[in-house]
Amino acid sequence: MGPRTRRFVAAVGAIAFLAFYVWAVVAIGDRLPASMWIDLVFYGIAGIAWGIPLIPLLSWAERERKQAPGDGSRVGGSRAPKGQ
Repeated sequence: MGPRTRRFVAAVGAIAFLAFYVWAVVAIGDRLPASMWIDLVFYGIAGIAWGIPLIPLLSWAERERKQAPGDGSRVGGSRAPKGQ
């Protein structure tokens, strides 16, 4: 899969995840006891925690494409012929 396709898939996945995450946080937040301190702690943690599940997805989207051994493409110069 090419880098543009990986980034597109990651963007769609991140948007879908965030839509579900926001819905879940609001649904859970509505069930909490009516206390300013509980809301502060819950929404503070929820506001930071959304990034943790997205780290592997974003890392996957930005990684370099692995080359198969012996495919003939080399990065960083040419190889001298054998025997020299």
